[in-house]
Amino acid sequence: MTLNIVRTSLWIDSAFDALLGSEPRVRLAVMGIENSPEVWQTLTQAQIYHCSAAKDELPAHLHVRAALIERCPNLLVASSSGAGYDTIDVEACTAAGIAVVHQAGGNAVSVAEHTLGLLLGVSRRMAEGDRLLRRERGFSREEVMGHEIAGKTLGLIGVGHIGTRVARLAQAFGLKVLAFDPLLDDSTIRARGAEPCAFEPLLAMSDVVSMHCPRDASTLRVMNAQAFARMKQGAIFINTARGGIHDETALLQALQSGHLAGAGIDVWDQEPPPLDHPLLALDTVYATFHTAGVTHECRRNIATIAAQQILQIARGEPPPRLANPQVWPKVQERLNSVVT
Repeated sequence: MTLNIVRTSLWIDSAFDALLGSEPRVRLAVMGIENSPEVWQTLTQAQIYHCSAAKDELPAHLHVRAALIERCPNLLVASSSGAGYDTIDVEACTAAGIAVVHQAGGNAVSVAEHTLGLLLGVSRRMAEGDRLLRRERGFSREEVMGHEIAGKTLGLIGVGHIGTRVARLAQAFGLKVLAFDPLLDDSTIRARGAEPCAFEPLLAMSDVVSMHCPRDASTLRVMNAQAFARMKQGAIFINTARGGIHDETALLQALQSGHLAGAGIDVWDQEPPPLDHPLLALDTVYATFHTAGVTHECRRNIATIAAQQILQIARGEPPPRLANPQVWPKVQERLNSVVT
């Protein structure tokens, strides 16, 4: 027998289909994203469902939650197209004996570069200067005079694949790097290029605070009004992690009051944010549309490692990026009854 893989018709690098298409042990089907009988007929046959990690890109009926799981009794693996898995309910999957895999690390280079781009753009007021140059004349260069980042302190919230890469790049620019990560011990944080620091002292000491943690119950709105108030006067806030980690209203108030000098925001509560979003009205905000990991190189890398991981599963091997490892023995047993 062959293993049925289903993905949506949302854009994906061709490496995914090419790798899976060369393996006789799997059969790949591509379905639309509409809520139709044809879509559900395809999806209910899936043993592995590869779906977008972007919560506002993938229609809600195709998120891997209890309702979808109930309709897909053959499902063994839910595979996220990104480092995160906001569109997959891990707890519900675990209860149903479904493995959840992601592609953590595949986007590290792109997201880290984007983070440094936002940091430089806000600190040197590049976005402000660009907007002013396009609409006005008669202003002086000093009106958009920014600051060097060399010698400043960068505080990282999270030092996983991306945070580690950001720390290395930041050091090359002459930044001192602090990091808070409750999942890592001090020696590991130091090995990844940062000096360990508790959350509140990090906020108080950093000239730039950059988010690189997952979105979960412990990090939702962790950057709230109190957290922004603890940051240095004139500091910069960067988020290339996930929408919802920072409170958008609290950030707006911190910027409008002048307590923060600027922000670089790639992720939003709603993506893309509405045109009348008040943060978009501020010249001190460098805004992008969850594009930190959207590069040709990153998308190809993500598609490649996602396909390779699926092929490992088809061979009965434990996948390297498993969000709920406790279910693997059960999944492996179910796989053995499908793939012969």
